[in-house]
Amino acid sequence: MNSLSGRFLILTTVFVMLAEVLIFVPSIARFREDFLLNRLERAQIASLALLADDMLADELEAELLANAGVYNVVLRRDEVRQLMLSSPIPDQVAKTYDLRGAGPWVLIRDAMIRFFTPENQVIRVIGQPVRDAGLLIEVTMDSAPLRMAMIDYGLRILGLSFVISIITAFFLFLAVRVVLVRPIKSVVGYMQRYARAPEDARGIISPQSKVTELREAEEALQMLQTDLTQALKQRERLAQLGGAVAKVSHDLRNILTSAQLFTDRIEASDDPLVRRMAPKLVNSITRAVSLCESTLAFGRAEEPAPTLTMVRLRDIAADVASSEALAVDGGCIEIANDVPEDLVVRADPEQMFRVIMNLVRNARQALMISGQPGKITISACEDQDAWVIEVRDTGPGLPPRAQENLFTPFQGGVRKGGSGLGLAISQELVRGHGGELVLTCTGPEGTVFEIRLPRGEMGF
Repeated sequence: MNSLSGRFLILTTVFVMLAEVLIFVPSIARFREDFLLNRLERAQIASLALLADDMLADELEAELLANAGVYNVVLRRDEVRQLMLSSPIPDQVAKTYDLRGAGPWVLIRDAMIRFFTPENQVIRVIGQPVRDAGLLIEVTMDSAPLRMAMIDYGLRILGLSFVISIITAFFLFLAVRVVLVRPIKSVVGYMQRYARAPEDARGIISPQSKVTELREAEEALQMLQTDLTQALKQRERLAQLGGAVAKVSHDLRNILTSAQLFTDRIEASDDPLVRRMAPKLVNSITRAVSLCESTLAFGRAEEPAPTLTMVRLRDIAADVASSEALAVDGGCIEIANDVPEDLVVRADPEQMFRVIMNLVRNARQALMISGQPGKITISACEDQDAWVIEVRDTGPGLPPRAQENLFTPFQGGVRKGGSGLGLAISQELVRGHGGELVLTCTGPEGTVFEIRLPRGEMGF
């Protein structure tokens, strides 16, 4: 019974039985009332026989009382209370029930008390005579026959309820199988077939269900499968394109490296025009070589796992600052190392050098493009959870397009001719440390990148 339809069958049976039990209590109360009214009616008929003939034989009177199921009958007519029929009462009257003004809650209460009282008692029942044949009629009787009749009626009600619940559950089971389970199994089948060959568009589900919720699920699955299939195809095309680009970049880098060797001779030329154009040619070739090397580096399957050691971050920042200071070449850009002397972090020194170098280089190039003086600051601090490294510049800020594609390869470049690989590679390296690289702020007042390296065991 682990299937949806099997569990639905059990739940339906249980709830139908519960509903029948709730119906059972007022039904028993109603049955008790009808039983007592029936005894009153029989007693009234017996008393009318006595009125028709004032003198009845004792045997006939006893037979009338036995048929009525009572010990005696009292009929009030014309404000006169008359003992119509009587016989010896075996015990004192234990309880009196007046059916003339009893409400539903009183009837239910009295029925439940009688149902759960096993011993026989003599009870008095008062009711209204049928067809206005008097003011009231009163009888005394045993409670045992009433209780036995209530038990018999209750058993029949429960048995009928069980049969009804089984039949109802069976038809609901069939309905659920047809309306819900079969369409769900069809969706599952589509999912299994698609999982075996997600690139095959023929495995995409075609919504057919007429049930609103199931059709929405099928449409959502169709959209998901369509997008995933297209993404897989695009991934395959990109993988093929990446392989081709890597090969082209490798060969192009070799060609450009050879061309770079001849630029030294060109710079020594006596022709003023050649000497003036040679630096531009050298810069163009250098950028092309750098792009090819970045493309090849990003095209590797993955960066190697970091070798985590405790290193002085200030030393790494100092190496970056000295390397980039050469590119500034006495310009008006200052690179400051504000990392505390005693700050030690857990990181791979080489990879962390590459990350900080990329951030500082991007900041330096942005300042050089703007033509304005500026400052690049490398700072760091630590808290209970992480080491925080900041690279801050006073540059013009990142344009909106660069912010949207900040860490996207080949799209996040800021300067003309840039590949946009620096930040993508940096983010991958920081994630390898278990940390994160985020853009904290950017604008006319400058740009701040933040590196967070976790200190806990989960960081490595």
